[in-house]
Amino acid sequence: MQIETAVKNLQNRGFIVSRYENKEAARDYLVRKFNGCNIGLGDSLTLDAMGLLDALAKNNTVWDYLQQGAPETSKAAMQSDIYITSANAVAETGEIINIDGSGNRVASTLFGKKEVYFVIGTNKLAESYDAALWRARNIAAPKNAQRFGMKTPCAEKGDKCYDCNSPERICMGLVVLWGKMMGDVRMEVVIINEELGY
Repeated sequence: MQIETAVKNLQNRGFIVSRYENKEAARDYLVRKFNGCNIGLGDSLTLDAMGLLDALAKNNTVWDYLQQGAPETSKAAMQSDIYITSANAVAETGEIINIDGSGNRVASTLFGKKEVYFVIGTNKLAESYDAALWRARNIAAPKNAQRFGMKTPCAEKGDKCYDCNSPERICMGLVVLWGKMMGDVRMEVVIINEELGY
């Protein structure tokens, strides 16, 4: 995986890209950016590992379903001006891929925000679009199904997507960003030189 190539291709697709050596430096960067803002956090172990909720909540109103749990938190996060999440995979060719169950996380990356940030560890990078799609379906999705205790073949076996019809299936929608969404929205990919999340 060539990180420099990924950065160039993401930039060519309209994304802003920033890079940090560790999660603490990336967290501090994001904390410095916001004061008195309404911020939604997408369900993300990467953000959780960074301690981002507590760090941002000192000077902002922050909504994080992963930490706060209430269903209304998810709606409040969707209605925020700023949204920070991760990605299931980012291709070296510049595509950002996310799979979602209810759609709240992916919807928040597509419309209605002033700023959207995708925070990823280097483990989320893949050599091609096909490899990124494979990663999202066969690594990230089964691990997330296991994390949520779902009764699906991928959670039980933990090895790949079975394209199942389970009522507890969490991979119901696939979103591929081929570029920054149209309009004035700022979309930034924050790359951390560590393995974080799934």
